[in-house]
Amino acid sequence: MKVFVQVPCLNEEETLPAVLESIPKEIPGVDSVEILIIDDGSTDRTIEVAESYGVKHFVRHPRNQGLARSFRDGVDYALAHGADIVVNTDGDNQYPQERIPDLVAPIVAGRADIVIADRQTSKIAHFSKFKKLMQNVGSRVVNRAAGTGLPDAASGFRAYSKASLYRLNVVTQFSYCMETIIQAGNKRLRIESVAVTTNPKTRESRLFKNIWQHMYKSGLAIVRSFLMFKPHVILGWLGGLMMIAGLVPFVRFFIFWVQGEGGGHIQSLILGSAMLVGGLLSLALLVIADLLRTNRVLLEDQLERIKEIQYGADPVTEDPETEGPEGLSMERETAENQ
Repeated sequence: MKVFVQVPCLNEEETLPAVLESIPKEIPGVDSVEILIIDDGSTDRTIEVAESYGVKHFVRHPRNQGLARSFRDGVDYALAHGADIVVNTDGDNQYPQERIPDLVAPIVAGRADIVIADRQTSKIAHFSKFKKLMQNVGSRVVNRAAGTGLPDAASGFRAYSKASLYRLNVVTQFSYCMETIIQAGNKRLRIESVAVTTNPKTRESRLFKNIWQHMYKSGLAIVRSFLMFKPHVILGWLGGLMMIAGLVPFVRFFIFWVQGEGGGHIQSLILGSAMLVGGLLSLALLVIADLLRTNRVLLEDQLERIKEIQYGADPVTEDPETEGPEGLSMERETAENQ
């Protein structure tokens, strides 16, 4: 069994040594541990530092592409090079890499498909009270969308089995963290959580400029995932509420009409009609969204089969001694996409 530990980096020459030094060389139940550096457009000596520590696997982006694309390209590379488990950590040494065996263990034991570290955000000293509150609220919303009970949905320190990565498809441009949880929960993948203690803060986050931008982009990702998997939650409630609200002005007009004063309350009919039309449009969009969801399920089933063919045999019957085929270089793929 082969584990790939992927480290997304953007100008991490100062913190990367601590990360590489703390990644375990051996993990119980695992035959080999490989380190993959995803250079997302670094302009410093990140690559040279990684090479000095003997790292042999690299995915290089000529320009910054973002965390979601880095994760996706890293997963493609790891699967193409025979990964059975992919662990994601960060280049800023936020996460305790020595706990990687604890993340991998439930997958090796066969009781989990995905394991996510719980950073215990309420205990992180450099998090403000507002940020701790928003982290908690965000996790609750994601759990509602995914049908899970994870304490820290935003944590990027996590491990994925090969079988789970066949079924997950990252489409967001911001961060894969919440999207993959919502997908995994709705696809009935087994998810566990492991409590960890984060390392001291080394720098400010480069994923977002401030907490408000993070909340905005995370909110968009969550709403998009809701519409993908549970369109009735948003469109159904919206349509139903607008239909009910549209009936109120009609009832009001009817009462005045019975009293012989209907002529002076035509505005109630206009408002009610507008609300009813909005409700009907929401319900029509719900029907369309449900049909699109059915189409997406069929497409994702095809993508899963394509990944099995591209990266190796079916994960249920695959010989553990057989590695997946070599894939196209991410450097070449990225260059072609420019």
